[in-house]
Amino acid sequence: MAQRAIREYDGKTMMARLLEEYSDGKHRIENRFVQITPETDFKKLGKKYPWLLKQKLVVKPDQLIKRRGKNKLLLLNASFKDAESWITKRMNKNITVQNVTGKLTHFIVEPFIIHNEEDEYYVCIRSVRKGDEILFYHHGGINVGDVDTKSEKLLVPVSSKTDQKEIKKILRNVPEGRKKLIAGFIHALFSFYSDLNYAYLEINPFIVVKNRVVPLDMAAKIDDTGEFESGSKWGKIVFPAPFGRTLGREEAYIKNLDSKTGASLKLTILNPKGRVWTLVAGGGASVVYADTISDLGFGKELANYGEYSGNPSEEFTYQYAKTVLDLMTREKNPKGKTLIIGGGIANFTDVAKTFKGIIRALKDYQKKLMENRVKIYVRRGGPNYQQGLKMMKDLGSTLGVPVEVYGPETHMTRIVSMGLKGGRK
Repeated sequence: MAQRAIREYDGKTMMARLLEEYSDGKHRIENRFVQITPETDFKKLGKKYPWLLKQKLVVKPDQLIKRRGKNKLLLLNASFKDAESWITKRMNKNITVQNVTGKLTHFIVEPFIIHNEEDEYYVCIRSVRKGDEILFYHHGGINVGDVDTKSEKLLVPVSSKTDQKEIKKILRNVPEGRKKLIAGFIHALFSFYSDLNYAYLEINPFIVVKNRVVPLDMAAKIDDTGEFESGSKWGKIVFPAPFGRTLGREEAYIKNLDSKTGASLKLTILNPKGRVWTLVAGGGASVVYADTISDLGFGKELANYGEYSGNPSEEFTYQYAKTVLDLMTREKNPKGKTLIIGGGIANFTDVAKTFKGIIRALKDYQKKLMENRVKIYVRRGGPNYQQGLKMMKDLGSTLGVPVEVYGPETHMTRIVSMGLKGGRK
């Protein structure tokens, strides 16, 4: 399972197609959004979208970049000619935003709407442990500040619904004449969010113009395992990499695997020539192991970051482990390499089942593991961990590389110290 960010263009066009359905026709978003990419022919745009030539426009990059306004990545009140010039100067150019450098390749263009600041509002719906939470603040825009602290909140428990009467309770600072309109919009937005398997949906700001709600800026994440339920309504959306990150072939492969399972499979390559590689179960454990490796002075040698969790099948675990081992054994290091197969004490992941997948991969790469002088350290607990650890110990007697196996009686990060300090020349 993964919460994956989508482009503003995809979120807004989806809202334009579907919000009317979720509001019984009371709220309609005009579909005047255009996506610009390196392949866009500006000469054809005016013919396809005549309104571009008639209205003043807003232009901004659409690549999961936060605080575009404060980073001077926003063109307002522009003509189509101005928009073309502004985009052309930036297309395929590298920029640095908050110490992250990336290439600009996608832009969104939409109508510029004149309004007053007091007409701007903030709303966000997000998935939390106990359900979904609606956040509302009566002042939106780039200076909205710490919304977690200042916003009004409404928790909608798992498997529950809300109504406009409940939503109105968080609109106490909204002028009375607008409460019904805004409550109706947020109610429709929540239905849209829930039915389409969104995990996060922020509109900052939305405005009220002539008794109509208009979203100006939007950020959203979708639970991609909901594709079997909602994919037909999503349309042809793309899950882009974070700004500044281009997925490698193996990372893209794991991302694709992740989308096909209710479990979680994540992989980020940090240093393909690194000596320290991990196969870690659990998102929290992956952070702990990475931090420990760095604390011991091996941060620059950490090759990958990721996790397998949520009780993946033996086959999915095998495919994940095989991908990591293939990357690990491509280049030899005179000092050898360390593989940490770690994790906390699982709640429901079957340790024996997932270890079967890892063991299959280790056997496939037996010769390359030996050639790369790999040492393996294992620590795991949870359902069927005794059987899983025994399987690992038995493997160690035949694999031809050192395999040390530990259970929950050993602190989860202890094997990091064993593996790295013992391997230091």
